[in-house]
Amino acid sequence: MTRDDTPTLRALGFSDDEIRELGLWEPAAGEPAQLAEAYIRRSKAKDTLSTLRAHLRDIVRAASAEGIAIRHVHFEQRSASKAYVRREEFENATQAILDGRSRTLYVWRTDRLSRRGMGAVDRLIDQFRGARIVVTSEGLDSSKPGMRIIFGILADRAREEAKAIAQRTKTGGDAHKTEGRWPGGVVPYGLRCPKGTGKLEHDPAEYPTARRIAAWLLDGVTPASIANTLNAEGTRTRKSKMWRAQTVIHLAQSPSWAGLIPDRERARDEHGDHIDKWHRGGNPLMAPDGHPVAAGVGVVTYAEWERIRLIISGRSRPGTTIGDRTRGVRRAKTILTGILRCPFCKGAMGNGGRNYRCLARINQGESVCKGAATLRERADEAAAVLWINHIVNLPPDSPTILAIARRWLSYEDPAVEARKQAVTRALDDAVEREAQLRKERFILSRISEADYEYLWGALNAQIESLKAELAEVSAGADLSPLMDPEALIDLWNSAGVDGQRALLSAALRRVTLLPAGGKGDRTPILDRMEPEWLDDDTSHSDAAWEAWERRSSEADSDG
Repeated sequence: MTRDDTPTLRALGFSDDEIRELGLWEPAAGEPAQLAEAYIRRSKAKDTLSTLRAHLRDIVRAASAEGIAIRHVHFEQRSASKAYVRREEFENATQAILDGRSRTLYVWRTDRLSRRGMGAVDRLIDQFRGARIVVTSEGLDSSKPGMRIIFGILADRAREEAKAIAQRTKTGGDAHKTEGRWPGGVVPYGLRCPKGTGKLEHDPAEYPTARRIAAWLLDGVTPASIANTLNAEGTRTRKSKMWRAQTVIHLAQSPSWAGLIPDRERARDEHGDHIDKWHRGGNPLMAPDGHPVAAGVGVVTYAEWERIRLIISGRSRPGTTIGDRTRGVRRAKTILTGILRCPFCKGAMGNGGRNYRCLARINQGESVCKGAATLRERADEAAAVLWINHIVNLPPDSPTILAIARRWLSYEDPAVEARKQAVTRALDDAVEREAQLRKERFILSRISEADYEYLWGALNAQIESLKAELAEVSAGADLSPLMDPEALIDLWNSAGVDGQRALLSAALRRVTLLPAGGKGDRTPILDRMEPEWLDDDTSHSDAAWEAWERRSSEADSDG
């Protein structure tokens, strides 16, 4: 008859002969006071099995000296300092004590028992009434007088060691990141990180496919279409699985795909405490000068990555973690979605097949709004006429022309706008640190004048550099070619749906669709669309409503 823990002992590297020599081959028998639980733990796989075997030998030797048999050996690889990490084998060992199957819990050292401090160990000792904890390497026995204090001191020391280890690890990791070294983890598809280099480079086997995916995304091809094409070709992911739209989206959203260090956000549990999980995607890590930190080369450039993110987010809505942490939708086919308004509830009208329809009527019913609808194609054509007529009648130096030109450049080159935002954030942070430095010197008097002068000089140089860069980025490209109304009309005709939506929203706040005068009303759609331009000083809605009421009255009298 073999013991339940024999597979564990073999996994630790003990041969059957060694297990017999340790007296752990046959199941232990005897009264609970003559039996014990042995708990062996390692935090990470780098702790060698030979070390763990030595720990167990010390425990068996100490137990034999007391005439106690080891009932079960509990082994696991778990952290003892993180409250959110559940240690199943430790729970099994303590439960065996509480259930009365044995009366002693052996551990090799206090930090193998817990790294959560005096409180955790003290509570465990209280639970073990009539039982005891024995730490072999430190000669501790919780049943002896005065040992509780020593247990508490060593437990707190173990907790402080855990904090120091975590701090050293984080400091080293942060230093590697700021130096542009890959922090570890899964490398995005199309790239690899040769061992010891810390730098990303193209993977010859994956890069051609990854670059095709990038080209498709830049051309506006949907992730679902990309996945379908790759699957039809027989191309598989790194793990030899079928491609999915979500896989393509997650890949495109990762800063690492552009060869950048990701600034990942750590997840929290329901109590707000950090856990060992990190949110997918995110933004690139920014250096103090406001530039993204690169870890080598990417499948796409930073500008291309920003462009892809803009394309995907333009076809998404809040909901899930798909598509910039949103729920993906089909590629836009309309230019008035989000701009066209219902005449009755003033709410948005959306794409409803061939028509624009009131969303409140669709989603909430007739009790909320009786709704309005119009053919999508003619409404889009009318919007184009409205926009072009309005732009042609504006002077070349109009603020609206300037806004449209800037909006178009931002749409065409989103990396410039992203760069501007990054530099602005870096400048705000530097100014805040300068204010804190002044407080430390002149109010709290915590630093010397010499240290203040040195730190202020370095910080002020960084602020001036960021200001100069922000001025350069804000100046942007030459907008004069786009400030000619005729050039903007040509731009409109060649922009495509996404581009036209960007141009329209730069000049137009909303368009209200006035109700039809009656069934079969032949009023041109242009006469039923009341635009509200961003450069309007007055509203014309009253006159428009009067015109609609006049047409409605005429239709009623004709009937």
